[in-house]
Amino acid sequence: MSIIRRNNATFPSLMNEFFKPDWFGGLENYAATLPAVNIKESEMGFELELAIPGKKKEDFNIEVDNDVLTVSMETKSEDETSKENYTRREFSYTSFKRSFTLPETVDNEKIKASYENGILTFKLPKKEDALPKPKRLIEIGK
Repeated sequence: MSIIRRNNATFPSLMNEFFKPDWFGGLENYAATLPAVNIKESEMGFELELAIPGKKKEDFNIEVDNDVLTVSMETKSEDETSKENYTRREFSYTSFKRSFTLPETVDNEKIKASYENGILTFKLPKKEDALPKPKRLIEIGK
């Protein structure tokens, strides 16, 4: 419930109460969230992890376009319960879309993705010219 402050008093917003996702009080079914993300950088590249439990790898759509990595997912389900005088049908719809602008140092052609134990992981290797160069000795000339 959102709160509006007026003259140092606190009042619940009637508009927010009226326009709840479910006027039967089923606010617990309303969850518009994005998956949590971890990003790690190493000398060789980046690793991107998204926490998305309970899905199959076929549920995801992953694409790279103009140095932007986009991950999206959409799942739908329907559940019907019938008892004596009533029938109850529940529809479930889950989706998200998240985009990441890739650094110029990432080699887009070598990106790899895997999904295991609810974690969608991306390996984003750096381009050869962005990798650390080995030390070299410089001789002093005349």
